[in-house]
Amino acid sequence: MKISFDDLHKAFESRVRLGIMSALAVNDSLDFTALKEFLNVTDGNLATHIKKLEKEDFVEVQKSFIDNKPNTRYSMTPEGRKAFNDYLNVMEQIINTQK
Repeated sequence: MKISFDDLHKAFESRVRLGIMSALAVNDSLDFTALKEFLNVTDGNLATHIKKLEKEDFVEVQKSFIDNKPNTRYSMTPEGRKAFNDYLNVMEQIINTQK
């Protein structure tokens, strides 16, 4: 079977979305501020990319209040974990075919 870049999910083409999924892959959940600081992006930029991942059902949002302040946490859905793992597997296959 021939593997190509066309086999990669389009949702992960963005550096920011790839970073979000990478961070969530190794953490149960992260809040908005932690993701923003980790990725070094603006509020609007992060919000836009999170929305795209939400639309794909790759990221789940939990809103709550901590000390009367809103807190938004994100976690990877099972669908998101599968899609991200599939993405990583295709990338690994592409890399291995280039050796």
